[in-house]
Amino acid sequence: MIQLNKELITLLQQAYSAEKAAAFAYIGHAGSVKDKTEKLKIKQIELDEWNHRADVLKIMQHYNIPISKWYEFKYHVIGKIISASCYVLGWFMPYYFAGNLESGNVCEYFRMKQYFNALGITKHDVVLYEMGIKEKEHEVFFLNAIKDKKAMSFFEKIFLWGRRKSLNNVDLENKLPVEKSDVYCKK
Repeated sequence: MIQLNKELITLLQQAYSAEKAAAFAYIGHAGSVKDKTEKLKIKQIELDEWNHRADVLKIMQHYNIPISKWYEFKYHVIGKIISASCYVLGWFMPYYFAGNLESGNVCEYFRMKQYFNALGITKHDVVLYEMGIKEKEHEVFFLNAIKDKKAMSFFEKIFLWGRRKSLNNVDLENKLPVEKSDVYCKK
């Protein structure tokens, strides 16, 4: 069995637990919006997060990586708090922070792919690539919903994400294939 480095193990454990937090958050987000089309799209994003959690678990199980009880607790609480806050934050903020979060999540999966590839492991490339691309699609969905809102300029300046700045370099319009995606999210 190949020995994985600590950074990769931690990244997998965090991603597994954080996907639960995201799914919980989207339950509240979907519940707080009135538009049925938006509600359905957010519910689909919630399902995507549960699927990502299952995919990360399969990888963890393959390498006998335990689920972190601390991360499970921490992200469970965070997800529930975010879920409840969607009902009181108004319409804009849940969209903004979901987009910002998804923007950063894109790189989680591309960094995992890079860590595995550095060890000569390529069997997870496709699933990690697909999860990274799916997170980018989520980011674009949330950004498109708010990009023309008045509050956007203010939030962009404070939180450094929005129309002019992403937390990743993935371009869905000019998407690279799996085998050339190593340029994504390089530090």
